This record gives sequence, C-alpha cells and structure tokens, in this order.
Amino acid sequence: MLLALILALGGTMFLQSAYTPKLGLDLAGGTTVTLTPVTQNNASPPEEILDRAVNIIRDRVNGTGISDAEVAKSGDNIIISIPGVGQNEAIKLVATTAELRFRQVLAVAATQAPQDLATNAPTPGGTPSGSASPSAGPSASPTAQPSTSQSITTPSASPTGKALSSALTAPTQSASAPAQGSADPSAKPTATQKTGQDGKTGQDGKTQTGQDGKTQEQGGKKGQEAKSSPTAKATPSAQASTPPAQDPNAGIDTTGIDPAVLQQFNKLDCSNPANRGQGVQDDPAKQYAACETDGSYKYVLDVAKVVGTDIDTASAGVRQGTTEWVVQLDFKSKGAGEWGKLTTTAYNSPEPRNMVAVVLDGVVITAPVIQSPIPGGRAEITGGFDQLSATNLADQLKYGALPLKFNRSSVDTVSSTLGQDQLEGGLIAGVIGLGLVVLYCLLYYRGLGIVAVLSLVVATVITYTSVVVLGHNAGFRLSLPHIIGLVVSIGITADSFIVYFERIRDEMKEGRRTLRAAVEVAWVRARRTILIADAVMFIAAIVLYFLAVGGVAGFAFAMGLTTLIDIVVVFLFTKPFIALLARMKFFAKGHPLSGLDAERMSETSSTGRTTTPQEA
Repeated sequence: MLLALILALGGTMFLQSAYTPKLGLDLAGGTTVTLTPVTQNNASPPEEILDRAVNIIRDRVNGTGISDAEVAKSGDNIIISIPGVGQNEAIKLVATTAELRFRQVLAVAATQAPQDLATNAPTPGGTPSGSASPSAGPSASPTAQPSTSQSITTPSASPTGKALSSALTAPTQSASAPAQGSADPSAKPTATQKTGQDGKTGQDGKTQTGQDGKTQEQGGKKGQEAKSSPTAKATPSAQASTPPAQDPNAGIDTTGIDPAVLQQFNKLDCSNPANRGQGVQDDPAKQYAACETDGSYKYVLDVAKVVGTDIDTASAGVRQGTTEWVVQLDFKSKGAGEWGKLTTTAYNSPEPRNMVAVVLDGVVITAPVIQSPIPGGRAEITGGFDQLSATNLADQLKYGALPLKFNRSSVDTVSSTLGQDQLEGGLIAGVIGLGLVVLYCLLYYRGLGIVAVLSLVVATVITYTSVVVLGHNAGFRLSLPHIIGLVVSIGITADSFIVYFERIRDEMKEGRRTLRAAVEVAWVRARRTILIADAVMFIAAIVLYFLAVGGVAGFAFAMGLTTLIDIVVVFLFTKPFIALLARMKFFAKGHPLSGLDAERMSETSSTGRTTTPQEA
C-alpha cells in the first residue's frame, strides 16, 4: 500500500511534468494589484463594507490558506499580492464583483456586422430547401419549430434534474428556419419576408417556397415561374431596385418586453468589447439587455428570479461521462423553490424563452436550454470552462459577491522579499536537523538506527511529492513558514521511532520474550502512544489553521500534513520492516551492532540472576 501511494504521487508528478514545488510570495515574488472602490460622489466607503470586501477577496485568493496570497487594507484601497509572475488573469477574476443572476431569456439575436444584415437567400439548387428568415432573431411563432436542427444540440433530459447547456452557435436559424431537406407543412409564415428557392419574392412579401421550384403567394395566386434562360422576363415585384427597410424586431416576440429595454437591445453592439457591460451591476428587479461573454449574441432578459445570494455552495467538477468542466450549484431552501419555478416557466415557453441565462457581472456567460423543470435545488453552469476558470468561478460564487465595485488602479510585479539566499538557508537548516537526528539514531540505536534512517527517507520522499502535487493541483506554494513546519516535523517523526524502539527494549529486558514476540507486544503498546501524540499535534494544527491567516496558517498546514505522513510511515513501513528484521539472526541473537545485544538488554535482578535476549 505504501508503494502504491508513492507510485501514485510520482506518477502524478510525471504526468503533469511537475518536478519542483511552487514557491510562495516571499521566495519567488509575484504580482501586486491595488484596488480602489467606486462609490457615489467619490465618498469613502463604510469601514465595515470595506472589511467585508477584504475578507471575501482573501477567501477567493487564499480560501484554503495554502496559496500564500496576501490581502491587506491600505486606507480606502485594498492591496492584493499573489505569488508568481503573470497572474493578471487571477487578479482580474479576484477584482470582479461576482454578482450572479438567473434570468429567463425573452429575445436573442446574433451579433452581426452591418454588411451581414442583408437577406441571406439560399443558393439555388436541384433539391428543395426550407425558407430562411432575414431576421437576426429567432421566430417567436411556437408552430414554426424545426424538425431537425444543425445549430442546437439538444441533450437528453438529465435524470438528476440539472440544466444542460446547448451549443448556442446559431439560435437564429434553429428558431426560425427548418433544416435543409425537411418540410414542415404546419409551419406558418412569419411577418418577415422570405426568399424563394429561385431567388424571387412574392408580391405581398409573404410568399412560401414550393418543392417544384415555383414561388406561390400566400393568398393562393400563382407566382411567376423562375426561368434559367437568359431571355427570361422579370416580374414587376422582382424589378424593385430598393429593398424595403428591415424591422430590427422582425421575428422577435416583443410580448412582455419593456419598450425601453427593447430599444436598448436594438442599439446594443456586442461586437465592441467596450459595449458588453462587463462589471455592470444590473438591477435584478428590472429587465436587462446583455451581451454574451464573447460578444456573439445579445439578449433581452427578464427580471432575475434567482440571484447569487440564493446559492448555498458551489464547486467545480467534470461532468460524468465527459471531459467538460462545469460549475455545480446547490441552492438554499428559498432559492431552490424559486429555481424550480423559473425552470418550469422556461420549460413551458417557446423558443427562445425556454432558455435561462446565467448573468455574471452584467454579462451572459451561458444560456442553457431547460429540458425539464428542475426541482431539488441543484444546477450546473456550463460555458467552455477549463479547470482553472471553473474553479475560479466556483470560488467567486461560493464566497459571495463583493459589496463594492473596484477599479484596478495599479498592477505591479514585485520581487521576492526573501529570495534564493533565505530559501537555501532554510533547506540547509533542514538538512542539518535531519543529519543530527540520523547521527543520534545510529550512535544510540546502532542497527535499529538504520530503520529510523530509512523511515525518515521514506517520509521525506512522500512529503516532497505531496508538496509538488499539491502545488500543481491545489495551489499550495512553499513559503518560509511552510519550510519551518516541515523542518519541525522531522523531530515529530523521530519521536514515533524512539517510542517504538524503547518499547521493544523494555520487552526484551524482561527476559521472558523472544525478539519476534517483543516486536509484536511492543507495537500494541507503542501504537497507542504514537496515535495519541500525533492526534494532539494534528488537533493543534487544525485549530491554528482555522484561527490564523497568512503565514501562520501555512505553518499549521505543513505541520498537519507531516503529522499524517508520520502515521502512514510508522504503520506501513517502520513496523513491518522491524518485524522483518526480527527474523534475521543478526538481530535475533543480539549482535553487538544490532542495538539489541546482551550488554544493552541484560538486567540484573534482585537475586543477582542475569537475563539475556532469547533467539527467536
């Protein structure tokens, strides 16, 4: 089992190409940012609000207490120091307000350049094709549902009742245009102009395309037949030189939409990153026009029925059966009820109102299609996350939104406060301490000292690999307080060996037990002592970890980690190894270099009788 643990840690290091631990702010430098609160009339924010912002930011950057990030208040500003150079992305995520809203989508349109707003007529061909709407937004008609969609992948309903995100690559076509080759006889024409397969349009602007290549008027009049000959005559309707002005709201169901918000929606240009509203604190009680993160779509969103404060916990993980990273949410009791109502309303609504947008700081990060009502208070957020972005978003939602909006007034790269010399000094101190322990064990315990030395080597290997793996997977960064905790743990580990060795000697001095029997009896007694001592040390580390911040919490984490490693090494290596050595004649017969020789083990009783170790 011990070998499997070492191989697992070593294999993780090899697969991740991580061979050295990550260093903390005091040893490797990092990035420092100054955040300035934005308030009305530039007034100073209340002290309690600023303190709450400091605590939330500290939880975000150092929620585990092992990343060595520092957050301090300087006047009305907040100074954040994150280990490592090039942490601008982390700083950006830290400074975001993280106001989360869940809003029902009322309308959606693709962001297009002006030259792309012309009617996109199908290319004439020999096969029939469905009609295409020139509108950028989806059709609001509930009867015009496509039978096959190439743009929206509809996943199956989740048995656990979680929201599944669709690939919203082209909601315009999926909501208004059937796929090529599918003819839906029940589809009703919308109020927008539709282009026939022959490139001609009807005279009343409401024509449908027939499967024989002819265009028919909705009123039943026969249209002009399209000719492929160069001498074909054009119909009067086809000779129009200027196309009619397009209605920006064509194909959009404006029912229930605030006219002022609809006007903002029409004017919203999401192709410009400056207009996407990142960092805007939207009013949850009002409808809202918003852009998607990459600016590809814009939305009209209803009032927020569920907000970030309704979230109980948030965590990042990989969706089962896939490699997609998602953010999993658990709502509080009130939020669970509102979430169930919101998803039920969306499920019973036509496209695109069957979508619920997840809005973070004024920007839509994803808009999943609700496949079924979702009771139970659980949900997933998808949006092309990787492990880092999913974890960061989960931390933002878990630790809460900032009570203030902040501007980054400065971002600087700082050098290490201690540097390589202090790192080398700490490592040298650790090597000296380890060497003294080894020397003492060899001089006092002789052959048994070899067991102590090998146990310390095994503990060192596990500790190093654990630090490296934690650094690349949990944000653990090795700072000077961590190094101090690791050095102190050398003595804690040696204590466990000494307790066991002395118990073995006590059993041997009685003269009534063989070495093999003494090893087993001594282990039963020593095991209790070792567990109690390590339990006291581990409890002290836990208390210190949760009550302290910064470097003290890092020291406590290192001490707790090595305490657990000590238990693993003593139980899985030291005891089995001594039991194996007890079978060897070198130790069983009490060789002078074994540490269990007759001179050391003999004891003169009150009758003057001398007892010596017995061979197993």
